[in-house]
Amino acid sequence: MSETRYRGSLQKPVVGYYIYKATKAVEFYRPIMYLFFLAQGLTFTQIAVLETIYNLTTLLGEVPTGYVGDRVGRRNSLLIGTVMISLTLCGIGLANSFAALAVLYVCWSAGYNFRSGSEDAWLYDTLTDDLSEDEFARVRGRGESASLAVGAGAAVVGGYLGSIDLSYPWFVAAGVTGLGTVVLLTLDEPDTYKKSDADSLGLRQTLGIVTDVLSQRNIRAFILYYYVLYAAVTYLVFVFLQPIFETVVVDIGVSPGRVESLLGWFYAAYSLIGAVISYYTGAIKDRLGIRAWFLVLPFVLGVALAAMYVVPVLALPTFLLVRGLSDVTRSFAGQYVNDRVDTLGRATVLSAMAMVSGLAVIPFQLGSGLISDAVSPLFAVAVGGGALVVGSLLIFLWESPVAGTAAP
Repeated sequence: MSETRYRGSLQKPVVGYYIYKATKAVEFYRPIMYLFFLAQGLTFTQIAVLETIYNLTTLLGEVPTGYVGDRVGRRNSLLIGTVMISLTLCGIGLANSFAALAVLYVCWSAGYNFRSGSEDAWLYDTLTDDLSEDEFARVRGRGESASLAVGAGAAVVGGYLGSIDLSYPWFVAAGVTGLGTVVLLTLDEPDTYKKSDADSLGLRQTLGIVTDVLSQRNIRAFILYYYVLYAAVTYLVFVFLQPIFETVVVDIGVSPGRVESLLGWFYAAYSLIGAVISYYTGAIKDRLGIRAWFLVLPFVLGVALAAMYVVPVLALPTFLLVRGLSDVTRSFAGQYVNDRVDTLGRATVLSAMAMVSGLAVIPFQLGSGLISDAVSPLFAVAVGGGALVVGSLLIFLWESPVAGTAAP
């Protein structure tokens, strides 16, 4: 479908969506995030506990916040979440204890709960207004590209700010995230949502919708494959990138005092690679197909992660590879699930998927923290890579997670 389909009534919300995605300012603090926690005296196990608290909050809050998103509107749910995240980021920059960070992590997760299902639900229904729902992966991919392109510059700035004071990137990120509320106020609810009677959706009816979706065997297989196994393993990469990066670059002769600024540049490259590949999400979908993508993905990433333990310097290109493929994979997963869910209850179903993912990641979080303290973060990630290969093979032998999704 050509870009001219987005002219007229659809152009404003899609452009607004791209701008909103650009305000998701995580790259300011991401280059120094775990270095900041370590500087507060936290151990890897305590960091893993924080991530576990985050995911427990996700587990308990995803379906209720998805239900709220269906009742009060997807845009209003995004507004609530964005305000909560902005305030929480400011609080983290001021925190100096594990207890304070634990409380803030609950608020942080709750903010993302309000945004997780509602964002994709809003976009898919907006495209449905113009009968363009097949373009979800393309538009979402370009939204991620806009976010990552802005994030590339933010990563460099965050790295340098972190070299001055590790709390500064959190404050800047809080301000930029807050700008997202202004953008959201310019957007409307999709007509598809307004006509769906979702604002009068009962809790029992909502649970019935979720149950119906989960009764599909290929959906259950896809949940195990993507929302459980893939999400858990790639989580390890994002958590342990910084300590592994620090170990690798110092071992090859880089001064420890240059680590923070180099992390900023690395995250910039990290974001730019993701931005370029995300921009071509639609082209990848047209030429390769979602099915072929998911058939190859776990084995390429799993082998690459395991190989890092044998040759540590491979961690640098492997992290870039994971970043490059991550958002395309998320867009394809969103397309796959949205195509099999009705507008009524869509945000709740998508939040339920995120809830399952949060639950599955918990044992990986705790186990990886213990393994990292006992052996090393590099070993924990390598174990995750092996688990991705073996687990994906077993799931494919049971039921193809992408059955019926043939390549064009």
